[in-house]
Amino acid sequence: MANWTRRGFLGSLAAAAPAAPLAHPVRGRLPLLQKRAGAGPVKITDLRCAIIGRNPTVRIVTDQGISGYGQAESTKAYLKPMVLFYKDYIVGEDPTDVERVMLKIRRMGASKPWGAAVSAIEIALWDIAGQAAGVPVYKLLGGKIRDRVRIYNGGVRFPMTAHMPRDYAENMARMKEAKEGFTLIKQAVGFHNPAMMRAIPNAWYDEPRKGAPHADRGQMTERGLAHVIACVEAMKKVLGDETGLALDCGPGWTLKDSIKFARAMEPLNITWLEDLLTGDYTPYPNAELYRDLTTSTSVPIHTGEQIYLRQNFKDLIEKQAIDVVGPDPEDVGGIAEMKWIAEYADLHGISMAPHGIFDGLIGLAAHVHLAAAMPQNYIAFEYPVGQPDWWYQIVEGLPDPIVKKGFIDVWDKPGLGVTFNIAAAKARLPEQDRNFFD
Repeated sequence: MANWTRRGFLGSLAAAAPAAPLAHPVRGRLPLLQKRAGAGPVKITDLRCAIIGRNPTVRIVTDQGISGYGQAESTKAYLKPMVLFYKDYIVGEDPTDVERVMLKIRRMGASKPWGAAVSAIEIALWDIAGQAAGVPVYKLLGGKIRDRVRIYNGGVRFPMTAHMPRDYAENMARMKEAKEGFTLIKQAVGFHNPAMMRAIPNAWYDEPRKGAPHADRGQMTERGLAHVIACVEAMKKVLGDETGLALDCGPGWTLKDSIKFARAMEPLNITWLEDLLTGDYTPYPNAELYRDLTTSTSVPIHTGEQIYLRQNFKDLIEKQAIDVVGPDPEDVGGIAEMKWIAEYADLHGISMAPHGIFDGLIGLAAHVHLAAAMPQNYIAFEYPVGQPDWWYQIVEGLPDPIVKKGFIDVWDKPGLGVTFNIAAAKARLPEQDRNFFD
């Protein structure tokens, strides 16, 4: 299909600067830095990666005094060598030619978690391009169509000591009163919530996995399915019709159990059911099974957080196998990759609700710019928080408060619009990364 293979977005770009219009956003040819004091094209001089707190953080250094930052999820500290692997491929390139740089490295990523290194580099390139042009990144994506973007709870969670229906009702009451004022709340249930499944005996026909994290899966028993349904009913009773409820379910369910559960959820007006069949660290989608599920229920079906690159969304979208697609910009290949998927999904009547729970504060900035420029199939993105809390002391440029009544106001500072307080950040660097900001 021609529209699939052509790298580009529909529509035209907003002008980045009075001096000259910008070229296509994905191809990334931006005649920018050479305008500065007669300088030639900017060049990448270094690629660095530091583990700051829990997040692998990327810095792309240029010969004209601009650095761009990207980030991978806080669960992926092991990615540092993968990020640095790409250094020889991008040093000497013009970072404002985003697509030219990405053509050199995109082919060497893979499904979650291995696409994260490529994604973090791509986000840092857009940060440089925006700073060089003197415009926010959303301008390079075609301009914003919304001045504030809706979020749903990601990293904002409250501890639970038990996992019966009354416990989930109490937890939802706390979440409903959270200072962020969420208009949409997502809760893990089923196999995506091992504590829920293990709260009662014999919830499914298999034994719980032991050792390193590994997803349980199998056919649920009657009592296991009834327990999950009861927990959801208790949560929805608290939230009423004032706050939406989405459910992160798996993967691990059988198709038949998924259909039973989805039909049980129909009277509750659940916003979506996520990753019932595949998802998270499953290195493939399964469009045929998802199509069977989606056509069997009126509840929207969601997946996509683990998928790398647009090509791997092709079957899900073209077969209309799901109702909501949820890539993570820090896994899918970056900002431009995700914008293209959003446009293509919109052509097929599919909504966007991006994943992002562990994406950190630089990832948060990337989400905001991307969400501002997404088409009208956008629902909300999953709100990441700084981990540890001292991240809020080393990053500058975020609004205060960040979230107002479930939304984030889109800011207009160049690039991603967030910067490091270098002195404060240096104090948090591990010894092996002490030269990250030098």
